Amino acid sequence: MNQSAKRYSPLQVALIGGAIASTAMLSVFGPAWCRSVRAALQDSPKAIVDQVWQLVNREYVDGSFNQQNWVAIRQELLSKNYSSPEEAYTAIRGALQKLNDPYTRFLDPKQYETLTSQTSGEVSGIGIRMEVNSNTKRLTVVEAIENSPALKAGVKPGDQIVAIDGKPTQDMKVEDASKLIRGKAGTQLTLRLFREGQSNFELKLTRATIEVPTVRYALRQEGQKRVGYIRLREFSAHAGDQMRRAIRDLNTKGADSYVLDLRGNPGGLLQASIEIARMWMNDGSIVRTVDRQGASSETFKANRTALTNLPLAVLIDGNSASASEILTGALKDNNRAVVIGSQSFGKALVQSVHELADGSGVAITIAHYYTPKGTDINRKGITPDIKLDLSDAQQRYLASNPDLLGTQNDPQYARALAVLYSNNFAKPSLNPNQTSQRPFNGRAMDLKL
Repeated sequence: MNQSAKRYSPLQVALIGGAIASTAMLSVFGPAWCRSVRAALQDSPKAIVDQVWQLVNREYVDGSFNQQNWVAIRQELLSKNYSSPEEAYTAIRGALQKLNDPYTRFLDPKQYETLTSQTSGEVSGIGIRMEVNSNTKRLTVVEAIENSPALKAGVKPGDQIVAIDGKPTQDMKVEDASKLIRGKAGTQLTLRLFREGQSNFELKLTRATIEVPTVRYALRQEGQKRVGYIRLREFSAHAGDQMRRAIRDLNTKGADSYVLDLRGNPGGLLQASIEIARMWMNDGSIVRTVDRQGASSETFKANRTALTNLPLAVLIDGNSASASEILTGALKDNNRAVVIGSQSFGKALVQSVHELADGSGVAITIAHYYTPKGTDINRKGITPDIKLDLSDAQQRYLASNPDLLGTQNDPQYARALAVLYSNNFAKPSLNPNQTSQRPFNGRAMDLKL
């Protein structure tokens, strides 16, 4: 992203889809008036205030602005003088709160950077997952990510991180360690490690841009069945490619059924949810979005690119939200999968995300979405075909033993196996003579859930 674009144009990202595209501000006032105001506001915190107001005025899904006089709010905002960006940020947040929409929110530069990093599915660092070991109380490597500088340098699970660039890690939190380890690609850091049976040793590593794994999978031999277990943690920009690789690998290894685990998945990019739905569905609608005018903005459909038609069970819980619910709703309504678990979160709103001139950002709710059968799941969630809530004790047990997820020790997974064994749910139609659905046209790349 070049500096001139960043400085002068709000950059639209959109929550449910990942591409960043330039967008222009619109105003309800005359062009000459706007030019004079912009000249006066240039390089002022008021410029950010006005950018946010203009974007909300143009895009917000509720044309009544929650029965607020949005023009009067602008006049009030611009009547004030802001001595610092922080004062402007506070005023913006106060104005957005009047919309009574928790998903329309202002992001300071650090929050915006975190969000875009998360949805990009990439980090700049050395590629390790860490935890404070519950027994030793020491910062310990859980995993060195594939193709990462850490893996190439020989970092192994179980290695204890004694110091980062000379700073001792005793009593250091994982979050604080992450801040020290992350940094600009190409820069260096030094880890001092302890490995069982060896003296402390140091490794000098060069940071790189790393694709964060969001899909984990395994082939489980469950009795006579070979079950492909896939856990999707979030719908990042790389989730589609990772899911495609997982399905193809499991197909090659002879999987005869699948369990797709969306528990705890908070959502992500719309583009990713549609792309992944098409890997499981050969035909049928995926999702319909409705904009401020009440007209259907777009209906997204499968396009005969499914990678498998094998039996599928989907696991969800109360933290399965947004893009997770789009995918689950599409598979459920098209009788492509049996859904097992707890009621999902219930977020059926689409946000557009814009970068502002100073590196801050704003997320704006721009549409409502509906499942293929027209169900509005907002604040309701998706009801599983087989409702199976975990007890508090079971949740604590799995949380403290995450390796048991997707095994016979996981009650919801075990129930999925029982359903897959029974083969008593509908399979999708794969009529080769059926007309191909309209392909994805790219609009969803501007949106995210």
